[in-house]
Amino acid sequence: MRSVVLCCIAPLVLAAGLSARPAPAADSNENAAEAAALKKNAEAFITAFDKGDAKAVAAFWTADGDYVDETGRHMKGREEIEKTFTEFFSENKGLKAQIHTESLRFVTPDVAVEDGVTSVTEPDGGPPSRASYTVVHVKKDGQWMLSSVHDAPYAPPSNYEHLKELEWAIGDWTNESDKGETAQISFEWAENQNFIHGTFAVTFKNIKVNGGTQTIGWDPIKKQLRSWTFDEDGAFGEATWKRDDNRWVIKTELVLPDGKKFASTNIVTHVDADAITWQSKDRTVDGKPVPDIKEIKMKRTK
Repeated sequence: MRSVVLCCIAPLVLAAGLSARPAPAADSNENAAEAAALKKNAEAFITAFDKGDAKAVAAFWTADGDYVDETGRHMKGREEIEKTFTEFFSENKGLKAQIHTESLRFVTPDVAVEDGVTSVTEPDGGPPSRASYTVVHVKKDGQWMLSSVHDAPYAPPSNYEHLKELEWAIGDWTNESDKGETAQISFEWAENQNFIHGTFAVTFKNIKVNGGTQTIGWDPIKKQLRSWTFDEDGAFGEATWKRDDNRWVIKTELVLPDGKKFASTNIVTHVDADAITWQSKDRTVDGKPVPDIKEIKMKRTK
């Protein structure tokens, strides 16, 4: 029953002040006027929905309008839609809706297609339920009405397509030197695969001498991978990543705990599924050169 609410509210709250994003700009003065009419419909619908008035809510559909929920359930005609809302309002009260309109296209002066994501929050303030939707608005006798509403399971936005080239790094890696120094780093996907989170630690004879965290993500403005690093000693910084065949060239800038600026070019090479190499060169502190770190090998432990 919740999917009914998600989708049926969505098309009607267009530009009604509930959206977390601005509604798409109309592409002509005429369309702007029609978008304003849809906004007026939205306000009226919200009033009817808040009152739990199933008859008034169903009246926004054409007489033969239809709704298909994400499970494939098909409701045809205003009478069946009213019955569905009557049952719903008797079981659910006090819900709040938000709409994220992704597009509004005027196919003809009397037909508009809208796509977006809607969310409904219960009175107890729990996590919202979300659904994607497509709605066809039609104008009849000067009044915009709902002709068809279809919803689908909500798929959270993901940057996986941009980050998948680093999927091989997911897991645990380690390096041990003959002098007793050990470096360990672990990477894992964040929720929805929008980021890769990493933790690292350096120990000397089983005593931790440094550590920190790193997050890798996609920058949609610069169209490139970036990372943000926070050391336990107070240093922090960011880097840009560029692929070169099986190598990643990482241009890094850090602010050290004493306020000095550190820069380097780090190179990570994906040797195979269980081995990588790492080196750091062109290293400077406040513009003055400091020794490079020669290539070290790391093996997968998990």
